[in-house]
Amino acid sequence: MDLSALSEALASESYERIADICDDLMLKVAAEGVAFQDEWPYAIHLLGHFYVDDINSARFLWKSIPVSVKENRQELVAVWKIGQRLWTRDYAGVHEAINGFDWSQDTKIVVTAFSELYTKRMFQLLLSAYSTISIQDTARFLGMSEDDATNYVSRHGWIVDHASRMLTVKKQPLVAEQKLDPDKLQRLTEYVFHLEH
Repeated sequence: MDLSALSEALASESYERIADICDDLMLKVAAEGVAFQDEWPYAIHLLGHFYVDDINSARFLWKSIPVSVKENRQELVAVWKIGQRLWTRDYAGVHEAINGFDWSQDTKIVVTAFSELYTKRMFQLLLSAYSTISIQDTARFLGMSEDDATNYVSRHGWIVDHASRMLTVKKQPLVAEQKLDPDKLQRLTEYVFHLEH
């Protein structure tokens, strides 16, 4: 079984490609009738689906993994705990599951990348959903200590009220798209043509 494409994706930090690479390779190996369950990188495969926010595919993958493999791989079960928290939208629980296991080196790289991406996703969620939020809740969503969460959001312009332990969210300015009016474009073209001739 040639996992070189997966190794290349990991080496180049192309984590968004992991799920597709593993899905394609799994289909290819299965079509060839090769037994692969014992050596398949299920933990990395699941994390690849988490990374691209494809929880449904991750669930189907989990259901297809033989019970004997699930029983013998603690790290795989630990990865699936992250998936369970994602599925139930237990935002703080995702961080707890990430931090609650001593990951192997290869898995740790992907878990760390996913954790950073997930924190950014949670920040964007807070940004769109709240105008004010407590420091405690922000820390839970971001999986950080209260001090770290306060520093993180402060760098993004949020206002801290230390007395009330509340944060005022700084909304990002909306960039209005300018629509091109075909009539104006036609008049401009005619004008430029007239100036040139």
